[in-house]
Amino acid sequence: MALSSTAVSPFCKFLSPLLFLLCFLSPAQSDDLRTLLALKSSLHNPNTNVFDTWTAATSICGFTGVTCAAADNTSVAELELSSSNLNGPLPLDSICQLDSLEKLSLGHNSFTGTVPKDLSNCTKLRYLDLGNNFFTGEFPDFSALSQLQHLYLNQSGFSGQFPWNSLANTTSLVALSLGDNAFDPTPFPPEIVRLTNLRWLYLTNTSIVGRIPDEIGGLTQLINLEFSDNYLTGEIPASIGNLRNLWQLEMYNNNLTGKIPAGLGNLTLLENFDASRNHLEGDLSATRYLTNLVTLQLFQNELSGFVPPEFGGFTKLVNLSLYENQLSGHLPENLGSVSGFDFIDVSENYLTGPIPPNMCKKGVMRGLLMLQNNFTGGIPASYANCTTLLRFRVSKNSLSGEIPAGIWGLPNVNIIDIEDNQFEGRLTADIGKAKSLGQLLVSNNRLSGELPEEISQATSLVAISLSDNQFSGEIPEGVGGLKLLSSLQMQNNNLSGSIPRSISLCNSLSDLNIARNSLSGEIPSSLGSLPTLNALNISDNQLSGRIPGTLSSLKLSLLDLSNNSLTGGIPLSLSVDAYDGSFDGNPELCSETVNGFKRCRRESGMSKDVRTLLTCVAVGSLILLVSFGSYLHLKNREKEDGDRSLKEENWDVKSFHVLTFSEDDILDSIKPENLVGKGGSGNVYKVSLANGRDVAVKHIWTAGPDEGKHQRSSTPMLGKRGGGGGRGRSKELEAEVQTLSSIRHLNVVKLYCSITSEDSSLLVYEYMCNGSLWDRLHTSEKVELDWETRYEIAVGSARGLEYLHHGCERPVLHRDVKSSNILLDEFFKPRIADFGLAKVVQSGLGKDSTRVIAGTHGYIAPEYAYTYKVDEKSDVYSFGVVLMELVSGKRPMEPEFGDNKDIVDWIGSKLKTKESVFSIVDPKIPDVCKDDAIKLLRIAILCTAKLPNSRPTMRSVVQMLEEAKPCKLLGIFISKDDGSPKTIEVLEKKP
Repeated sequence: MALSSTAVSPFCKFLSPLLFLLCFLSPAQSDDLRTLLALKSSLHNPNTNVFDTWTAATSICGFTGVTCAAADNTSVAELELSSSNLNGPLPLDSICQLDSLEKLSLGHNSFTGTVPKDLSNCTKLRYLDLGNNFFTGEFPDFSALSQLQHLYLNQSGFSGQFPWNSLANTTSLVALSLGDNAFDPTPFPPEIVRLTNLRWLYLTNTSIVGRIPDEIGGLTQLINLEFSDNYLTGEIPASIGNLRNLWQLEMYNNNLTGKIPAGLGNLTLLENFDASRNHLEGDLSATRYLTNLVTLQLFQNELSGFVPPEFGGFTKLVNLSLYENQLSGHLPENLGSVSGFDFIDVSENYLTGPIPPNMCKKGVMRGLLMLQNNFTGGIPASYANCTTLLRFRVSKNSLSGEIPAGIWGLPNVNIIDIEDNQFEGRLTADIGKAKSLGQLLVSNNRLSGELPEEISQATSLVAISLSDNQFSGEIPEGVGGLKLLSSLQMQNNNLSGSIPRSISLCNSLSDLNIARNSLSGEIPSSLGSLPTLNALNISDNQLSGRIPGTLSSLKLSLLDLSNNSLTGGIPLSLSVDAYDGSFDGNPELCSETVNGFKRCRRESGMSKDVRTLLTCVAVGSLILLVSFGSYLHLKNREKEDGDRSLKEENWDVKSFHVLTFSEDDILDSIKPENLVGKGGSGNVYKVSLANGRDVAVKHIWTAGPDEGKHQRSSTPMLGKRGGGGGRGRSKELEAEVQTLSSIRHLNVVKLYCSITSEDSSLLVYEYMCNGSLWDRLHTSEKVELDWETRYEIAVGSARGLEYLHHGCERPVLHRDVKSSNILLDEFFKPRIADFGLAKVVQSGLGKDSTRVIAGTHGYIAPEYAYTYKVDEKSDVYSFGVVLMELVSGKRPMEPEFGDNKDIVDWIGSKLKTKESVFSIVDPKIPDVCKDDAIKLLRIAILCTAKLPNSRPTMRSVVQMLEEAKPCKLLGIFISKDDGSPKTIEVLEKKP
């Protein structure tokens, strides 16, 4: 190997001039130096200075990330470039030219492409880390790496068949980490159990099927053993008890059965044990000896018996998750008092007795979840001082007494859930201290007294559920200060007074239910200004006066004004079949179109009120005439200024497809006469292009109402979900552009370009002439959809979601899947639209946690309220609701479903007999197609399973839908049979 330039000078300066010249002319760079410099030029490293020291003038031993061999300073022994923001293809062939290389660490970068099939030049490698990258294809045979001791390929993007047989030549392996790769399914590889030197084995999510072999007990050096998220079956082998050095054992989310083996008690060094989401049965007796446990997670199994009393003495146990089992008996009284719990979840069992009082004794507890058991007694006063609590959930028990006042004011808690108990007392003014509280769920108790005005100071509230209690007094006027409030449930109380007009300031409110109280006065017309209101129930009160016409501007899936003392005419725009029954029990209402109500008549005489009104009109006419001209002048001036301001903006155009229009073509068309809709995030305009095609343009103001310098533009501003503000609009705009700009799919709406300025943004989409699926199914102008069209809409929409979840580089979560976000083209082909709430799953993260409930009432998956966790299965749930709409013709929320019931609950109640199941199907669907409709209904029920893990992936949904392809109805003919009509339906057989 040639001497480096730094070694040449001191060696040559003592030689004769001729020899010195010969030395100077010899190669100045070592082979390893040339290799490293070539590597530097081939790797991409934006925003990092990792290669600043990699120069020809520097010794390679001074290169960042390089460690030289101990024998000399000219050869590389270790190359450590993990987490260096490197991307692009990996030139592994070149790297293997480093003859002395023993360690290659390139994990946590963004490398792409395939890895060379021949690794025979890397035979000295002892340590290889390519994990957490974005490679493609199969990982090659690595039998030649016989000296390998550490192999890390976890979450690297490799797929196909992993070369398990290569492990036969790498018996020196100490650490093997292959998890989170899409390998082909394979039985538990026998080569694994022959690696007797292993100390670290990570095989989570590697598609391993079948039983865990008994021979696993021979790997006695193991410290960490993980094979979760696979397809393992059978029992946990008893030999697992031989692994006495285990520190961590994880096998969650498989199909394991049987009991926890008694030998598990031998693992006295075990700190973390997770076998949740399996089918384990029996008791927990084997775990009572695991005195060093820090975390124990066995949730969602079929375990029974008592929680071992020994748990109360465990000095390290801080995380205990046993929910959704069949456990019974009392929890140990001293549970958590020694260790200081961080988190406990024992929900959905049959546990009894009191809540252990000292689980927050160390003052570090973050989660207390004990819902749906049979606990009795009160809430221990000690938890009122547990200021670290984030989640407090004890609903659906038999608890009683008063809630300690300090609970209401815990400063960090984001959910208080005490529903369905027997609590008494008041909701105290301490609630004003709960600055982080997102959900206040106290329904179905015996709470009483007036609601404190301080509730308005809990400004993070998203959901309030106070229903079915004995609250009295007026609704606090300050409720309008809750700008994030999405759901307000106050039905079945003794509330009086009027509906606060300040509620109209809750710009995020989507569900308002204050039915069955003693409210009086008029319905505030300002309710019609709530931009996201989806369900309004103010029935069974003492409300009077007229129905405000402003309610017509709302797009409600549920409206119930029944059983009040309302008078006057039912607004024509509300006189539709969708609101049938919404006005019953108001005998003084009249209508020209709604059956069951008296006709509205004009009075023959002129009442005093009418005369007064006419006088006012006459007096005001002169003022109107004078001002009208001024108004028109100002309006035209305003319009001209607005149009001019749009054209004068500095616009930045970003195109994502080949454009057949110019920026001016779009800007010239943003005017009121082209307005076709107002969505949750902007005004939408139809723009007809010179080539005869149409596009849709969404206009969004990125500055807030008080920030935009062109507030007087002719284009109205529209508030955002979450309360409007420029920051919210900017985030939604960024989400939509980021999501749609790179997507190319037939069933996802096409974004042609974005046109943005400092204060305003225009998104140009393909125009969908048949509107949304919601319009076609539920509005008064609906077009009949035959069953074949409904089926094709279901399949197309599913394919669009499948692409978002599985076809993008990283999964895209839509988070607001609903029928109004499925648009239909001229042939009724569907497109998924409105990506303002979308999230791209980040590398290494399977879920997104958010405190704001994203989505629309009736479509939101139940786990939002339970865990705030968002993943692909939440979209699957929402799509299942859409399928139910297609099959039944019903909206997600209907009065006939009952209070707090949605279409999922309603359909679940209809699954008892064949007749009741068929009654679900929309009567407009021909009888001959109802069997096919039931097939889709079955898929919908799978999609809306309570547990996210039980729902199929969208890929599976598409496959099931394709297998449920209906017969094609060719025609319906009417013939006569003995004088009576007879229907003959002709079908085309499936291919």
